[in-house]
Amino acid sequence: MSRIVHSPLARAVETAQIIAGKLAPAPLLEPDPDLREAEFSRYLQGVPYWQIPVRRPLWLVHKARRGLLPGDESLEVMGERILRVVRRLAREHAGETIALVSHADPLNAAWIVLDGRPQNEREMHRKSIHKAGMLQLEVDGETPKSWEYVPPPHVDKPESAAA
Repeated sequence: MSRIVHSPLARAVETAQIIAGKLAPAPLLEPDPDLREAEFSRYLQGVPYWQIPVRRPLWLVHKARRGLLPGDESLEVMGERILRVVRRLAREHAGETIALVSHADPLNAAWIVLDGRPQNEREMHRKSIHKAGMLQLEVDGETPKSWEYVPPPHVDKPESAAA
């Protein structure tokens, strides 16, 4: 792997660094703002999930139809934002193996766009990318030719976490 392109958010940078630390030679790390989290997530930050409907009432509009509110992205816009990075990297670094580190909603949206599935909230959860899961793409030029979801590896909890 020659490079890891990642979201500029701290949790994605940390994931990219962990991956890079396991590879020799270490790949180049490159931030790309288009790999950022969904814009609407800023509105939800800092609120426990169970309090969101009460403390962030616009969440209900977001869940009913993404992209209606200012600062919210439709699934197509969010998915295309990720695929734009894929096309750019395929053009600029043809033949290289590159990892992208992003966030669940944008990656799920890209998968929905690739599959041609309906762009609705149900699809965001019907087939979704889990933490440490991967969406592996093969491209021909700038065109995605095949893609598959690679689930995260099973990791046993340490005994100290069982209690």
